Amino acid sequence: MLSFTSQSRGLSETLYKHLDENLLRKWYPLVIDKKCGGYFTNVSHDWHLATEQEKMIVTQARHVWATSKAAAFVSDAPRYEALARHGFYFLRDFMWDQRYGGFYQIRNREGSYSECRGWGEEKRTYGNAFGLYALAALYGLTRDPGVFDLAKETFEWLEAHAYDPEFKGYFQFLTRQGEPFDENSLYRSVASDIREVGFKDQNSSIHLLQAYTELYRVWRDSTLRTRLASLLELIRDTMVTKNGYLQLFFTRDWTPVSFRMTSEATRSLNYALDHVSFGHDYEAAFLLLEASYALGIENDTRTLAVAKHLLDHAMENGWDSDLGGFFDWGYYLEGSDRCTIVKSTKTWWSQAEALDSLLVFSRIFPEDTRYLEFFEKQWNYVDTYVLDHRNGNWYEGGLDKEPSCATGPKGHMWKATYHTARALMNCIALLSKETQGKTGIHKRTCEMENFVGHWKHLKCAADEKAKSIVDSRLE
Repeated sequence: MLSFTSQSRGLSETLYKHLDENLLRKWYPLVIDKKCGGYFTNVSHDWHLATEQEKMIVTQARHVWATSKAAAFVSDAPRYEALARHGFYFLRDFMWDQRYGGFYQIRNREGSYSECRGWGEEKRTYGNAFGLYALAALYGLTRDPGVFDLAKETFEWLEAHAYDPEFKGYFQFLTRQGEPFDENSLYRSVASDIREVGFKDQNSSIHLLQAYTELYRVWRDSTLRTRLASLLELIRDTMVTKNGYLQLFFTRDWTPVSFRMTSEATRSLNYALDHVSFGHDYEAAFLLLEASYALGIENDTRTLAVAKHLLDHAMENGWDSDLGGFFDWGYYLEGSDRCTIVKSTKTWWSQAEALDSLLVFSRIFPEDTRYLEFFEKQWNYVDTYVLDHRNGNWYEGGLDKEPSCATGPKGHMWKATYHTARALMNCIALLSKETQGKTGIHKRTCEMENFVGHWKHLKCAADEKAKSIVDSRLE
């Protein structure tokens, strides 16, 4: 079993080398579009830029976030700050709608109208959440008032257009003018994600939670605090099921979208709307703890318990006990209390998020050795099946399940540096003991240790309280 001694320090150095040489330096400056601004999107397995280069807000924002965080972490900080600012200008001048506000979901390479995926001039709460996430991170790095102004404007736009004052939560589908639309609206979309229209969903919700958490760290606004707390409660108390996973979609009034009672044929056609997404579950576990910690909520044992339940459920039901790694989708069939795997692939982002969550929980619950054991096995799985040791970076999926990923693209509109860089930086910080001379890592290590220490202390206090209650009943 891995221990936090010389072995973990050695792993920290391995992870740092991978972050620096095989991730960040592979992507940057290759994807910097010096002619049109922003970042190139589509990259081949051996690092050649594709001819087609659309630019989606999610990808562009994730590059801004990753380079902003890298600038505060790795040794050549000025280089990454310049790359982050480069992306900011494209967000501000082309992704942002100068007439109606909000970030477009898609633009072409030059920053103009694009018909890619049928999005046209539509907007999504998910995309705007990542735009805000990037701006908050860049402002935290630079304290640039121009960045801060756009971050506040994005928050205010989301609250004015996407927030549902009647049932709470946020609408995902928005017209260019910022009007929510569903299947009964006069507006008709031809977008590729149209089957989700009218639903509220966990994915946009957890990433809006993430974005609001990042913003609240640098802007202690009372309305932002209220909305962040409301999102935390909504995800924790409404979206997480009693079994310990996130329901994916809901109607406006939070009725779960489920096909469990339908025929096998209907159910299989709708797995995209109704399944257990293990990666989102343990990703949300970490994000819930982050949000509560940022808010400074005292004695928040409920959030800790729900977060732990999310990770435990994924470990018990989504883990591949043969080779390691987490499967993508599970399902609770009607009449069964057992989760069945319905999609056995292992996507890169969920494997990265697992490293982060497992290591954090191993520090909060050191007496439960499963988390550290799973972390070690997970890293071994990633190292064996997901890392491209020849060309660098991560395959899109584990080669044990999808060998074709060896020659699949390294980058596309949904795959960049966000999940992997975030997981690696957090793990390096938690494993580092000998990097006090590296200012960025040392600062992040202190932040992560304070974060973990908060939850570890709360867990110990809760355990002690529970023990005292049990002892009093036995007297």
